[in-house]
Amino acid sequence: MAIKIFIDQGHNPTGFNAGAEGFGLREQDVNYNVGTYLAEMLEDDYRFEVRTSRTSPDQILGFNNSSSLAERVRMANEWPADYFISIHSNANDNPNINGTEVYIYKPNTQANWLAEHILENIVNIVGTRNNSVRVNPSLYVLRSTRMPAVLVELAYISNYEDNQKLRYNQDDFAYAIYRGILQYFGFNEL
Repeated sequence: MAIKIFIDQGHNPTGFNAGAEGFGLREQDVNYNVGTYLAEMLEDDYRFEVRTSRTSPDQILGFNNSSSLAERVRMANEWPADYFISIHSNANDNPNINGTEVYIYKPNTQANWLAEHILENIVNIVGTRNNSVRVNPSLYVLRSTRMPAVLVELAYISNYEDNQKLRYNQDDFAYAIYRGILQYFGFNEL
């Protein structure tokens, strides 16, 4: 039986729950593209079944910030997914802050081990700074999903070097997450 992975491309394309912007790049577009590339890789692998929160770049989920988050969680829980991966791009007022971090609900869990594999592969493949796996139980998509869930902050859209990676290496980010998933399960590439 295939492992069911739900990919949440964080944020809406416009309006409420829209993401960060930096150097003319919009987080919601990066998240959508990376999630779509990752979904394609998983679809091509018979060991996985995949669904995404946004099926088109202009799809808006919910009618306000909280209902947008709730809809993403509802879709994953009702499927039901075996794993939940939310994809984001980070931002900071300090343009020197850079790197990749992965958030989890609780340490020493399956989500923790998955997060470590994803983070390691992004750092090695894309060349971002390792900002570690971080625990944040306040994040709605982590605390409300009924399966192991990770929230991946790919890189900082507000840092020029990271921004360029987010702009030009979206397929590499997706491939790194895919490799992290494979390593977590102890699978070889097809």
